[in-house]
Amino acid sequence: MEKELYWAVLGVGVIANQMAEALQKHGKKIYAVGNRTHEKAVAFAEKYDIEKVYDDPGEMFTDPSVDIIYITTPHNTHAGFMKKAIAGGKHLLVEKSITLNSDELAEMLALAEEKGTLIAEAQTIYHMPLYAELKRRLDAGEFGRVNLITMNFGSFKDYNMKNRFFNRSLAGGAMLDIGVYALSFIRWFFDSAPTDMQSMLVKAPTGVDEEVSMLLQNNENQLATVMLSMHSKQPKRGMISCEKGYIEIMEYPRAHEAVFTDAETGEKTVIAKGSTDDALWYELSDMEAAVNGDTSRLHIDYTADVMKLMTDFRRKWGLTYPEEDG
Repeated sequence: MEKELYWAVLGVGVIANQMAEALQKHGKKIYAVGNRTHEKAVAFAEKYDIEKVYDDPGEMFTDPSVDIIYITTPHNTHAGFMKKAIAGGKHLLVEKSITLNSDELAEMLALAEEKGTLIAEAQTIYHMPLYAELKRRLDAGEFGRVNLITMNFGSFKDYNMKNRFFNRSLAGGAMLDIGVYALSFIRWFFDSAPTDMQSMLVKAPTGVDEEVSMLLQNNENQLATVMLSMHSKQPKRGMISCEKGYIEIMEYPRAHEAVFTDAETGEKTVIAKGSTDDALWYELSDMEAAVNGDTSRLHIDYTADVMKLMTDFRRKWGLTYPEEDG
């Protein structure tokens, strides 16, 4: 029999609200909440009927009633909070990007292994049922071998250099905010992690990455291209080119539908699985399943591969954040 698990959430922003709504929809709720601004935590608790509000958010790391903590704070705060939570024996679901760089992630994974706790990234692509279904069909040979992947993701953000998208002190930039989706998509469908990588970069006035193009190749000679922008709108589009046709997925971070076009006949087949509205629920339920013994759906190895790619690209660019300097 599966154990009932008690969730705490750190941060009360958009994702935290979506988490609370996802749990409510499925007859569950958050047990406790912590936030830097206590008044906001109280309002959040009242909105979602949450039992406990911490006067000091750090109290959740040692609260014996808490099983899993969902960290929804900015990227550059994750590692510090994770270290404290792991020391308290808590399992962690951490909003993407899980850490600033691969060194931080390696340290967190080592600490978690020593303590016997689980870490996962709240990366929707690893949890949406559509992606599991497409991988199942690819593994069965239905579409032939994956040869090429083409990714687009572009948002038009106003040039407010104080907001998190362009703010170097808040780990802003295209790579950690939207590139993590594109690279996670590629890693999901590639046979192995990319080993060869090239890129071009346009920096924002603050020095963070505003626009990025990437070319990747793995040992199986699968290729991928990525175009990212924080100041130019693009569709969230992923295309997987296979021997027997191509699979196109729009709004791919939380997609529930793909279209396969047959290479010979041009016939289009819609493949649907899951629901976009339940994207957060899939992450939460997979995390609960892992804590209860089934860790097959966490894919922390893919998270580590993607974090290494993002870190290696930034090192090539000479793009660091204040926490990484010195």
